[in-house]
Amino acid sequence: MILLRILVFFLGMAIVGATLISAIRSFVLPRSARDQLSRAVFLTTRFFFTLRTRRAVSYEERDAIMALYAPVSLLILPAVWLVVVQFGYMCMYWALGVNSWRAAFLLSGSSLLTLGFAPVEGIPRTMLVFSEAAIGLVLVALLIAYLPTMYAAFSKREAAVNMLEVRAGSPPSAVEMFERFNRLHRLDQLHDLWITWELWFADVEETHTSLAALAFFRSPQPDRSWITAAGAILDAASMASSTLDLPKDPQVDLCIRAGYLALRRIADFFAIQYNPKPTRDDPISVTRDEFEIALNRLASAGVPLKPDREQAWRDFKGWRVNYDTVLLALAALTMAPYAPWSSDRSLRPQRRAFLNLRS
Repeated sequence: MILLRILVFFLGMAIVGATLISAIRSFVLPRSARDQLSRAVFLTTRFFFTLRTRRAVSYEERDAIMALYAPVSLLILPAVWLVVVQFGYMCMYWALGVNSWRAAFLLSGSSLLTLGFAPVEGIPRTMLVFSEAAIGLVLVALLIAYLPTMYAAFSKREAAVNMLEVRAGSPPSAVEMFERFNRLHRLDQLHDLWITWELWFADVEETHTSLAALAFFRSPQPDRSWITAAGAILDAASMASSTLDLPKDPQVDLCIRAGYLALRRIADFFAIQYNPKPTRDDPISVTRDEFEIALNRLASAGVPLKPDREQAWRDFKGWRVNYDTVLLALAALTMAPYAPWSSDRSLRPQRRAFLNLRS
């Protein structure tokens, strides 16, 4: 019996320790780190939200449902931690001689929630009570401190997404953006745009891996999304480099590289599979016919294009192949709104992306 109590005590310590590590990885560690307990909470919550969205008759209704997914999951997560911590301390209280599991449950709950209604006897139990009360307060404080940081990152991300509507329409489109810039005679001022979005990609890579729930926070307007904005900018930069007859700007290439590296890092966190070393001969989701339609539209609007369309297609494909897979998978994973050349072709990889998230 003594050996059993010793084993149960150390089991309880291991459970509490693992929960604290989970909280540190999720709320404190300033880098990308997978945590199985957090993933389990988000996946379970996602399952029930997905069931609910199947009854939605429009995208707006589905978007309204999924807008609650990340906030609800974040609120459930500390509750799960508290329950697990309570169970771990129940094991330790029982190992220290508490007569029954019911008494251990009451003592653990009283201590964790700092209610203080359960009497405590002995120095060892008193020390455990103090430590459990401290852990309970810390877990709640972590959530309170975590939310302002997350919403600050969300606000910064959405500022650029909202501004893109002025330049690229809604839903955002590379073709629409070039048409508008050409009408305003500002095609020679695209350089600053590439710098802005290179910095945006760098910021999104950091925040959406260290604060992974941000990927599921939806834009205030149902027709906007951070991932479709990213896709529009990457397509625009790829077309500017391959297709538009403009002076060579190295900043375009830097923006594309920053973009596909950011999407890959986020895809790595969610265990989305992709080819890290694609070639320009690998297939992409955009067809040659779609590319030609886009070029014809740009030509009709008076946008200067390179004369060799075959080479333009090869160069565009060579850029797009770097982010095509991860763009579609992330659009599917986040249930992004319709946008050309991104979420409009992300339905097929949606189930695969969700299954990869579970692995």
